[in-house]
Amino acid sequence: MAGRCVFKYVQPKSFAPQIHLRSASTAISAFERQHKTPTIIKVMPMPKAHYGGRHTVTLLPGAGIGPELMGYVREVFKYASVPVDFEEINIDPNADNNDDLDYAITSIRRNGVALKGNIETRSKEVGVLSRNVALRNELDLFVNTLRCISYPGVNSRQKNIDIVIVRQNTEGEYAMLEHESVSGVVESMKVITQENAERLARYAFEYARRHNRKKVTTIHKANIMKLSDGKFLEVSKKVAKEYPDIQLNDMIIDNTCMQLVSNPHQFDVMLTTNLYGAIVSNVICGLLGGAGLLAGKNYGDHYTIFEPATRNTGASIAGKNIANPIAMLNAATDMLRHLGRQEHATVIQNAIVKTINAGVHTKDLGGTATSRDVVDNILKCIKAARS
Repeated sequence: MAGRCVFKYVQPKSFAPQIHLRSASTAISAFERQHKTPTIIKVMPMPKAHYGGRHTVTLLPGAGIGPELMGYVREVFKYASVPVDFEEINIDPNADNNDDLDYAITSIRRNGVALKGNIETRSKEVGVLSRNVALRNELDLFVNTLRCISYPGVNSRQKNIDIVIVRQNTEGEYAMLEHESVSGVVESMKVITQENAERLARYAFEYARRHNRKKVTTIHKANIMKLSDGKFLEVSKKVAKEYPDIQLNDMIIDNTCMQLVSNPHQFDVMLTTNLYGAIVSNVICGLLGGAGLLAGKNYGDHYTIFEPATRNTGASIAGKNIANPIAMLNAATDMLRHLGRQEHATVIQNAIVKTINAGVHTKDLGGTATSRDVVDNILKCIKAARS
């Protein structure tokens, strides 16, 4: 009997685990029971904007140093002959409506992939959403991943670090649900749902299994927030039972910060709520050299956004030719891997590593190089690799 085909879009295996096949399998089993026929599951790659051998990517420069760093990305991509075209969208931080935001969301839905800087929201008008948070919520980018790895050429506080942070990205302390119940009393809601906690935990364990990592640490404050963080911890323990090959432990957020400073090598994969992920990301970036090095990835079932890890605007150093371009360039190479452009990503990544390890450092890393010096050295390394 000919099988029926069920088409399910999933992200490439090297990035997002196929966590939504569980719900698909449940639906397929019900279909089989009802129709008494075998069903074929056909896993298809998530579609991305790809025309004439070139990819189209939404570009959101953001504020502060974002526009100049995006300029360097464009320059490096052009020099390395990367087949990517950018659809650039500038979001006005002073706008009293969400029109720019809506246009950006439409563009990302069309292209599937975006590269962004940090976007400011200065308007105090009721109903004007935080652009960064709204992008993640509207596109259901439920997980942020950050691989924190040290560079030998950077004189950092800790050496040989390799930690992955898996951070809840759409709820928790960033639910944006606040109100003033009576004059002088403000209440802010922290939202933890079992559904999102479970798919985040499963993402963390699938990531650990695929990348041969042996331990997941759940970061929480369940001793105080017994219901919200208690639920997050409870769900992670439940999911962990499905992965007996991976060790699970948990740690309170304040102790986690102390342990990161004193003994960071005990951590492998860290599973965190939204705010705690922001805290530990910045702590680890500080240990490894600062905000200018690492890149983060925001994943959902359908869309992906790449950006610098610490989401800093850097307004105070904008236009001074001293901003470190490495974090944004690392985000761009992560994006190329996601698009399947492994060769281009490898050439650019190797040039970045050689530049850092050669001591071409901006002021934030203790060096004297300008942004321009760093980019020029990366271009020189790309040229040498070609020849």
